[in-house]
Amino acid sequence: MSTRKKIILSLFGLAVLGLLALALRPAAVPVSTVTVERGHFAETVEDEGRTRLPNPHTVSAPIGGYLRRVTLEPGDAVDDGQLLFELEPAPAPALDARSRSQARETVAAARARLEATETELEARQIQYELARSDYQRYQQLYADDLVSTEAMERIRAQRDASRTAERAAEHAVAVARFELEAARAVLEIADGERARGDQPRLQAVAPIGGVITARHRHSEGPVNAGEPILDVGDLSTLEVQVDLLSMDAVRVRPGMRVVLERWGGDADLEGRVRRVEPGGFLRVSALGVDEQRVPVRVAITSEHEHWANLGDGYRVEARFILWEDDDVLQVPTSALFRSADQWAVFVVTDGRAERREITPGRRSGLSTQVRDGLEAGETVVTHPGDRVGDGVRVTME
Repeated sequence: MSTRKKIILSLFGLAVLGLLALALRPAAVPVSTVTVERGHFAETVEDEGRTRLPNPHTVSAPIGGYLRRVTLEPGDAVDDGQLLFELEPAPAPALDARSRSQARETVAAARARLEATETELEARQIQYELARSDYQRYQQLYADDLVSTEAMERIRAQRDASRTAERAAEHAVAVARFELEAARAVLEIADGERARGDQPRLQAVAPIGGVITARHRHSEGPVNAGEPILDVGDLSTLEVQVDLLSMDAVRVRPGMRVVLERWGGDADLEGRVRRVEPGGFLRVSALGVDEQRVPVRVAITSEHEHWANLGDGYRVEARFILWEDDDVLQVPTSALFRSADQWAVFVVTDGRAERREITPGRRSGLSTQVRDGLEAGETVVTHPGDRVGDGVRVTME
């Protein structure tokens, strides 16, 4: 075989081997990437809350009585001192057959006592008239020295005693008359009869200016002392209550900035933490998990005209800003993975994935702060899968 043929066969074999190696080489792994950037970063805690009135006023019935119909409805505006509702005396209670029979007997007895006292009064009046006539006659005889002083004093004492007995009889008649009227009132007032229109009524007024937020009673009827009737509140003082997990609540401090989102308006609202309650409570989640929650009060700092349509008990979502900075190197949290007890990412360099250990910092939602290991402008794989490894060729989608 000539030298020329050997060279041609060798070149052909090399070409076949090259094509075979090219065919057997692993294909590049398609990956999604993102460029490492510096920008605003905020560490936050998010949870659902509701609006509430910090100083609600519940207007209750100050005494027991009969409530007249309440015409005010939730949402109606009221001024300080405006009439809210009226109370009148309770209707007379109903009498059963036995009580009614006893009431009739009581009336008859009272009428008999009145007649007896009137008869006694007539007798006492006659006695007094007789004693007064005797006193006048003896007074003339005493002036003529025809009777002794002792006899004159005895006649005067009889006259005064008769006058006292007459006055006592008059008082007895008055008492008997009052007893008869009281007994007759129990019997003659119809069962359940309302008080007359000239009876005094107790008026309850608004303690503050605001709106009616709740109406516990609107129909007329008997009420007990202390029974709530209306709730009045000033909606311009609304705040937000967020029940945070206790592990999140310990990181929140009064004065922290809060962003109120998804409350129904066009723009987010600004707020500040007003108070973190010192006591928590247990709440069972929708999945049946026991959660220790802590109430956190948030004051709305945005202008009231921006949230004028909010009411008491409305749902909002609150985002507590625990820490924020405008120049923070950050990557998507999904790009991080554990490698030999260290956090790492895959950096795309010359079409290949390079495993790079990093030092992460704060985390917030989908982003994580990078303290060391990356530079701005580098490209990292956002969702590294099982096919991505150190040195593996990748293609960016």
